[in-house]
Amino acid sequence: MNTTTAVANETQTHEQITPSGGWLNWLKVAGLVYLLLVAVALIGSGFKTASGDQAKELFAFASDPLTALIVGTVATALIQSSSTVTSIIVGLVAGGLPVTVAIPMIMGANIGTTITNTIVSLGHVNRGEEFRRAFAAATVHDFFNLICVVMFLPLEIMFGFLEKVSGFMASMLVGADSMSMHGFDFIKPLVKPPITLLETAFSSFASTQMTGILMVVAGIVAIFLVITLIGKLLKVLLVGKAREILHSAVGRGPVSGIASGTLMTVLVQSSSTTTSLIVPLAGSGVFTLRQIYPFTLGANIGTCITALLAATAVSGEHTVLALQIALVHLSYNVIGVAVIYSIPFLRNIPLKAAQGLADLTMKNKLYAGAYILGVFFVIPLLLIGGKQLLA
Repeated sequence: MNTTTAVANETQTHEQITPSGGWLNWLKVAGLVYLLLVAVALIGSGFKTASGDQAKELFAFASDPLTALIVGTVATALIQSSSTVTSIIVGLVAGGLPVTVAIPMIMGANIGTTITNTIVSLGHVNRGEEFRRAFAAATVHDFFNLICVVMFLPLEIMFGFLEKVSGFMASMLVGADSMSMHGFDFIKPLVKPPITLLETAFSSFASTQMTGILMVVAGIVAIFLVITLIGKLLKVLLVGKAREILHSAVGRGPVSGIASGTLMTVLVQSSSTTTSLIVPLAGSGVFTLRQIYPFTLGANIGTCITALLAATAVSGEHTVLALQIALVHLSYNVIGVAVIYSIPFLRNIPLKAAQGLADLTMKNKLYAGAYILGVFFVIPLLLIGGKQLLA
């Protein structure tokens, strides 16, 4: 009897809130999504400001495939944008960086970009089962990209299949008209004003490096606040028809999930942003881990658009090579999704690994911090240090 009464009261509460405050709450969600975009961009800008040109100088250490992989991972984790890093790599290839060195960097960028949504999942850290779901949804992307590297990097070193496939495609497309990526990037102009305002405010009393650090801290704090607020609103709003609409895009099946993840990422030009926005939905229980999984794979494919657009703006003797490395990114992600997701055994590995890690973090939250620091920073830097000592 009490349970029935509680359910009835909850239903009545939703009926009272949604019709009267539905549009207002959706506007609040839109505002919070914008703040999340600003927070993600703020962290990236802060790292760039604090490190100056040192992030780009990381690429100078990429003298072999393993080091190139690590450099791509760490640089993307610092900048928090695979689109930015892959665009830089395109520019470096246009300037003479060997494609064989650039390919492992591209693979590393895929790994490094997943740190953002993993950090976003920490916004649920004090909410038990909700945190477990959110953390699993974030790290399934990590494990998929790690498996891709384990499978395809040795094959690339031995046979150079990505280099050959992309080289053939680039030679066929090099005559295409040039276009600039800037005309398609509508997210950057939207988030730039508040970032510039905060950077100016911080720089008025702090050094350049400290300004960058303060921007990073502000971005992290903003992410935690936004995730908390947006989670509460989504629980109220994502009932009835609104929930059905979202499920029609993401929850209908793997193909629909991959397509929607690809399209959304193409529109915002950031897989970090796309996957970060879907993590709260998983945490709130709107989507299951299996439904989120294809969406993140689509985000992997969609993020290739920025490097492709950057490559088409390159001219000169290395035009074909610049387009080739952008096509490497696209080929790698499409082939990775096609191969791994089509084989049940391989498809289930990221799911089981993410669920297992999420279960561990439920027992001790320190596992989450150790995982982020270990995978994205400590282990890569130790490997680079070890190679320098052995050299």
